[in-house]
Amino acid sequence: MPGRPAFCPRPRDLRRGAFLTLALLGALGTAAGTGCLGAHDDRTVELSRAGGAGLSASAAPLAPPGATPGDPAAQPPAASPGTVDRDALARAAADAVADGKSGKKAAQDVVSRSGDRWAVVYDRAEYAGFEEDLDGTWTGVGLWPGRERDGLVPVDRVQSAGPADRAGIRAGDRLVAVAGRPVAGLSATAVVALLRGAAGTSVVLDLERGGVPRAETLVRERLHTDPVTVRGLPGGITAIRVSAFTRGSGERVREAVAAAPPGGGILLDLRGNPGGLVTEAVRAASAFLDGGLVATYDVRGSQRALYADRGGDTARPLVALVDGGTMSAAELLTGALQDRGRAVTVGSRTFGKGSVQMPTELPDGSVAELTVGTYRTPGGRCVDGRGITPDLTARGERAEERARAVFGGHGVAP
Repeated sequence: MPGRPAFCPRPRDLRRGAFLTLALLGALGTAAGTGCLGAHDDRTVELSRAGGAGLSASAAPLAPPGATPGDPAAQPPAASPGTVDRDALARAAADAVADGKSGKKAAQDVVSRSGDRWAVVYDRAEYAGFEEDLDGTWTGVGLWPGRERDGLVPVDRVQSAGPADRAGIRAGDRLVAVAGRPVAGLSATAVVALLRGAAGTSVVLDLERGGVPRAETLVRERLHTDPVTVRGLPGGITAIRVSAFTRGSGERVREAVAAAPPGGGILLDLRGNPGGLVTEAVRAASAFLDGGLVATYDVRGSQRALYADRGGDTARPLVALVDGGTMSAAELLTGALQDRGRAVTVGSRTFGKGSVQMPTELPDGSVAELTVGTYRTPGGRCVDGRGITPDLTARGERAEERARAVFGGHGVAP
């Protein structure tokens, strides 16, 4: 097998090389900007031949697994519709800066006309904040915004003991405006930009509950969450919940598997996981696989691959819980475990975010993340716009009940 360049943590200087991002409406950034962990998802890594974290990608073009030469499936998938012309974007931003205008605004105009639904533009401060979010800390008010088909923005979740929780904001409330600006129809990144700010600053949220309007003035705080939590279930089953793939989460999963009772099953809960660092998702896959393919991805038609480390636990019964909030890097992990026959997946269809973004720094220091391709599961499935259908369908509390019943079929007491 040809040598594979290692994936390295992304340097702060975007001009050093090529970077790949699997972004979900700003996944880690979206939730982080709201004071939660979540959304500028899959802020990944630099493709580099030097150094590395043990997670690698093939340097040569690679056909989807199972494809034969000449088969249409062997051709790299086309770039997503509405991809942005990077040269035109850079020219527009440079011209704006030369005229004393905002390069970010000019870039946003180009992106909005392109039809690239995943492309986002951040100013320097926003992007620096998202780097910090990957450590599991952020500044915000402690709520997760959702998105409905009609463009309304419901509160999806509220962090316990955070500013929103203390103000009595609850999941299901509708976010109407932030700092006086209506949020209906805004992109997730636009809502995030309104919610973010320095610790100690205040922001007014206009909300509705049951049609009754209310306003709350919240003070932004430095917040923290643990992306990996572990609990024991009857019968020696260990439940590992991964809420996001922030730095260190993959190793935390490996440690939890190693510490699980001998012979007991693992319930891997990826529900509501918006993604995160792809390297961490691959590291988590390495807890359950003895090497081998995790996913392929393409960058403007040139395919590469991600591989698990060797030495994972391949014998312990494994069930993965997923739902419509399982996105991007979490879908990448789910697809690998499903395609390689390593886990039974239980829940509902995942979100379907499988496109690849690459950051481009603009003349004024802002950053545009543009769609350049898609990734596929080891079996060659494209996730983008389709999601992953679980092996067993179940919703709500019944999902965990059904997952535990699966262990009974493996000889593990549910």
